[in-house]
Amino acid sequence: MQSNQALIATLQEAIDNIAGGQARRRPRLPFGIPEIDERLRGGLSFGATHEIAGGGADAIDGAASSLFAAGIAARTSGPIFWSFVRDDLFPPGLSQVGLDLERVTFIGCRDDAEVLNSAEEIIRHGGVAACVAETVRLPMVASRRLQLAAEKTGTMGLIVRRWRRQSEATDYGMPTASVTRWRISVCPSERLPAAGVGRRRWLLELMRARAGDCFEIEVGGCDERGQMDVVRDNDEQHRIAQ
Repeated sequence: MQSNQALIATLQEAIDNIAGGQARRRPRLPFGIPEIDERLRGGLSFGATHEIAGGGADAIDGAASSLFAAGIAARTSGPIFWSFVRDDLFPPGLSQVGLDLERVTFIGCRDDAEVLNSAEEIIRHGGVAACVAETVRLPMVASRRLQLAAEKTGTMGLIVRRWRRQSEATDYGMPTASVTRWRISVCPSERLPAAGVGRRRWLLELMRARAGDCFEIEVGGCDERGQMDVVRDNDEQHRIAQ
């Protein structure tokens, strides 16, 4: 009888064959944190879509989740498109996490349907490093179209889920075609030896990953290069749970 690991490998190979055998050959964008990259087989994959949402109040505000997406986009090379309905992005905040705004084309849309349609056209066109799309809903059909377009062109799709009210956040448990699903929650900022506000801290939860394990880890939020660091207080071991 096959071991669980062998069975997972067999199933993953079948999935990759259905998807055209491209999944394992996709380039990846490392986080630079071994505890994360090892679980993602080297990092976040291009040619795929990834869902991101905020935990708690950030499910509506979208501050931490947007900065997490911006930090990822900042570490790519090439043009970036960002589609949204709510016109509340704070450009200086995006710059603080390393995103060069001259690389970004912002697209204001009337509704979620227009956001998803524009994201699909951008991803399908290719020649784009990353496409960020802010949306409330992500129907399976739309998510599958986005994923197929990403697989074809190699573009990374970052789908930031933002709800209008907390009760709608239960929608995040519905199945989609995204390769990974993340939840970003705000933690108390870094402690400083003097009065002041230290570096932001987040709890990252990988809630879903194809043929991968879910986990959570507390990190220092993206810096001016889009990089995060594992939280270590008083030389204690960092916190990571599986």
